[in-house]
Amino acid sequence: MKKLLFLLSFSILFQSCYSYKSIDYSTIEIDKNQILEVLRLNKTSVKGRLVSKNEKTIILQTKNGKGTIPMEEVYNVKVREFSLLKTVGLTVGIPIGTLFLLGMLLALGGMG
Repeated sequence: MKKLLFLLSFSILFQSCYSYKSIDYSTIEIDKNQILEVLRLNKTSVKGRLVSKNEKTIILQTKNGKGTIPMEEVYNVKVREFSLLKTVGLTVGIPIGTLFLLGMLLALGGMG
């Protein structure tokens, strides 16, 4: 029982889910230090922290350094947001699903 409580509390404390929401380019605030996903016209995407923006370019800090993306190549811009529903759903759903599967396996093992 202690192991189950430890596993459950560990998953609650360290589990967090984010999703990306499409936004209008003009509403992006530079001072918020936001993480963006920029989808280009050639269907490639770049994820990174917003450094600066103007009418012609977006500059992101990515894992590989700074990336400058011209606005004429941008198809869509999404901002990363914390999702409480996904976090709670996974945090509660995974342990309950695991217990359910274990119960089913034990029940099936006892029948045969």
